[in-house]
Amino acid sequence: MHKRVCIIDGQGGGIGVSLIKYLREFYGESIEITAIGTNAIAASQMMKAGANRAASGENAIVQTVKKADVIIGSIAITWANSMMGEVTPKMAEAVTSASALKILLPLNQENVVIVGFHREPLPHLIKYLIETELKEVFKDV
Repeated sequence: MHKRVCIIDGQGGGIGVSLIKYLREFYGESIEITAIGTNAIAASQMMKAGANRAASGENAIVQTVKKADVIIGSIAITWANSMMGEVTPKMAEAVTSASALKILLPLNQENVVIVGFHREPLPHLIKYLIETELKEVFKDV
């Protein structure tokens, strides 16, 4: 059975697109990627990048995270009203309440400082996420 990975992104979907491309490069079709955009543009861009399926909006996030093995996105997907208001309180609650492993990239445009985090370019963070953090999760893939 394929591991079910849920990638959540908003605005233009750029972070999700990068994640999906790296995941496909590293794991090919051995994992099932569901892309959930906080808006239709983000979902569409992630689908084009190689997701198995995509959807957008609050209810899509609320329902999909219940079935995921792993949820990946920026830390802002856990904060109500982040991403210029695209992440609703209900979305943030669904993500944080989901039983899935959550792997969050420490990227945000909010008025928040994450102490102890050293800024790295997005490609470095994604490479580390996939080659180190997911290695144990996907050891049987």
